[in-house]
Amino acid sequence: MVKIGYTMMTEQRDPRGLVEDVVLAEQAGFDFSVISDHSFPWLDEQGHAPYAWAVLGAAAHATSRIPLMTYVTCPTFRYHPVVVAQKAATVQLLSEGRFRLGLGSGENLNEHVVGRGWPAVTVRQAMLAEAVQIIRALFDGGYVTRRGRYFDVDGARLWDLPDRPPPIGIAVSGPDSCELAGRLADLVIAVEPDPALIAGFAEHGGAGKPAVGQLPVCWDTDRDAAVRRAHEQFRWFGGGWKVNAELPGTAGFAAASRFVRPDDVAEAIPCGDRVEDFVEAVRPFADAGFDEVALVQVGGDSQPAFLDWAGSALLPALRAAL
Repeated sequence: MVKIGYTMMTEQRDPRGLVEDVVLAEQAGFDFSVISDHSFPWLDEQGHAPYAWAVLGAAAHATSRIPLMTYVTCPTFRYHPVVVAQKAATVQLLSEGRFRLGLGSGENLNEHVVGRGWPAVTVRQAMLAEAVQIIRALFDGGYVTRRGRYFDVDGARLWDLPDRPPPIGIAVSGPDSCELAGRLADLVIAVEPDPALIAGFAEHGGAGKPAVGQLPVCWDTDRDAAVRRAHEQFRWFGGGWKVNAELPGTAGFAAASRFVRPDDVAEAIPCGDRVEDFVEAVRPFADAGFDEVALVQVGGDSQPAFLDWAGSALLPALRAAL
């Protein structure tokens, strides 16, 4: 059975709202939760970007069952990998073993804020590989000192280390990232229902390991209102990650998506309250070999009503179909 997750999307919700929403998601019966880790929203209309790790600490305390996961953290620019390891170990302890550390090579939108530039994707992938090695070394316990190509570590140690370190997931979008994830990850992360990504991960060492996808949806009893909201806040999504990873700010995403029509967005994102439309949107992930799919409900204020509907109608239908 495909597990269905809930996304705490920091770009569209204030920090207290995010915690309140994941509590409702746990009550509704979602199998797991994930959180984005941004310093900027994609568009000004979304309007938020709280610190994901503080939200995770609060969410770990406010919930008791639902697993938590970053989707995803970039451990190479805003954060040094030593800091990411410390944060992840702490959240694993606070959540009593419910945390998974999702990592990726990042987006310029979020990482430009520290003024370190934005290198080519090959460099970003090499930085990610080195960061994962540092994080795993710290998870193993003891002191870590190293001089790497991109990162130096001087006598680092995790003094509060969980018995079971957080599993590490790596986001993929093509053959090179699949090779990296296959070598270094405990699970693979992707936002496209592409079976080639699952196959590439398996080919390089990921066979039998979980695959976690993500799908935006826009529930509303008024379908026209749902389409308008999805267009207003999620029209950037269709640019693809080769574009989305490169643009440095919300103005760039507004310009890149200025010709996207509401109907274009509605073709990619299920809108309205027809359960079957949502089920059919999730199905390609199941067919591609994903074990888990996290839903992103578009629109911060709509979260409580969506979660109520998901618990009573959507989740039972998804479990029956998948």
